[in-house]
Amino acid sequence: MSKVTRLAADVPVLETARLVLRAHTPADLTDCAAMWADPKVVRFIGLEPSSRQQTWARMLTYAGLWTTLGFGYWAVEEKASGRLVGEVGFADFRRELQPSIEGIPEAGWVFVTAVHGQGYATEAVAAAIAWGDQKFPRTVCIISPDHLASIRVAQKLGYRGMGRALYKSEPTLLMARDRAPA
Repeated sequence: MSKVTRLAADVPVLETARLVLRAHTPADLTDCAAMWADPKVVRFIGLEPSSRQQTWARMLTYAGLWTTLGFGYWAVEEKASGRLVGEVGFADFRRELQPSIEGIPEAGWVFVTAVHGQGYATEAVAAAIAWGDQKFPRTVCIISPDHLASIRVAQKLGYRGMGRALYKSEPTLLMARDRAPA
């Protein structure tokens, strides 16, 4: 009889004053599905609200990123309440953009509407970037030109414009950030 071994990605846990960034678990599906089904959450991401099944596939993709690339997305949990309030991380989605960002870790973040405007995105993305600075010389992000709150988060954390592109027929800002000097 052969032995089956479960391989799990080594997802680091990051903590900030108010948040814990950790691996997604199957128990996160209900909260993640509610977040991704909210039209206010996805309106600037170029997506329609997601079904529970689509959210599950997204969570499996996150696990695959960690396993395949050694980086990925964290679930963002509020320390005080223990509730999932967002997701943040890095990916290489091999997007068809010009100029190409393929091979450069792409930072991304999404948060439930209940915590918008409370600085959670800046806090969580800063923690992810600090982790990423140990691994990547440069990261990029793509943001809708209409998503002013995300543009402000990116700029606060050192991302600068590197051009515009069309992604899924929608205008997109390309922003890049070089690792902070040691």
